[in-house]
Amino acid sequence: MDTGIVILAAGNSSRLGQPKQLLAFKQTTLIEHTIKAAWQANFQPIIVVLGAYAKEIQEKLPAEVNLVINNNWSAGMSSSITAGVAALIKQSPMIENIIIAVSDQAFITAEIFQALKQKQISTKKGIVASTYAKTTGTPVLFNKQYFPQLLSLTGNNGAKSMLKLHGNDVATIAFALGNIDIDTETDYDNLIKQ
Repeated sequence: MDTGIVILAAGNSSRLGQPKQLLAFKQTTLIEHTIKAAWQANFQPIIVVLGAYAKEIQEKLPAEVNLVINNNWSAGMSSSITAGVAALIKQSPMIENIIIAVSDQAFITAEIFQALKQKQISTKKGIVASTYAKTTGTPVLFNKQYFPQLLSLTGNNGAKSMLKLHGNDVATIAFALGNIDIDTETDYDNLIKQ
């Protein structure tokens, strides 16, 4: 396979007060739902980056999940991106593309991951991002020409700055429910009512 996935799950869910990665949703947890979608998309390898609640989350995940613990998670999302990308490249040095995903987009599916790759094939663009609610974001695919930049990200910007910087090399796919992520108790209440 020429495309791998890094799932970011290192945050401390500060506004929620508990690990949102482990919130129950549709007979599973948010993080397990994301991992399952990644597996079903048939991309390899899949790396899950843990941080704040690493021990609690690790205990709930299947043994075959490739984990990276980012002890520097409090330095911002970029530290988790660099940890995950570095681990994925180490495991698969010939990888062509990396998809960066987050663990709290409840409506992520294998089809969304596959659509990113299909769009890249059809447009030959180096970055393919998801669009929802008038914004562009995760999951987002980066071709290997951008790996050095991903590895040098700092702060809490994540990779969004790269989308602005390389706007002429960005294609997008629609992810209608991509804006539904879980940051607060209200977000979660609204989600489980759906």
